[in-house]
Amino acid sequence: MLNITDLFKTVKEDERYLVEDNTHLQTMVVSKTKLKPKKETTGHVHFEQEEVYFFIKGKGVLETQDELIQVLEGDVIAIDYGDFHKVSNTSDTVDLEFICVFPGERYDHE
Repeated sequence: MLNITDLFKTVKEDERYLVEDNTHLQTMVVSKTKLKPKKETTGHVHFEQEEVYFFIKGKGVLETQDELIQVLEGDVIAIDYGDFHKVSNTSDTVDLEFICVFPGERYDHE
């Protein structure tokens, strides 16, 4: 058994965000993102993966192909495979932090 804080290593860091992924799990990805104020993730689609977002700090918007969903700390959103999604931080001062869980391996969208 591992403590969740032992699972992560930095996989991306730029002016938009810090992304850390698990390093021990073999069949699923647990990914933690700190999205900086007024920044957004790259919109993308997983054609063969479902994904669950757990919002743990801040506020923002999760955009899908069908709607804009206001998100706050404590919200959990499930994304069906094949659905476009993108996250935006609407705060001027606070990072939007969330954890994503999906099966398989990380797929680089860029």
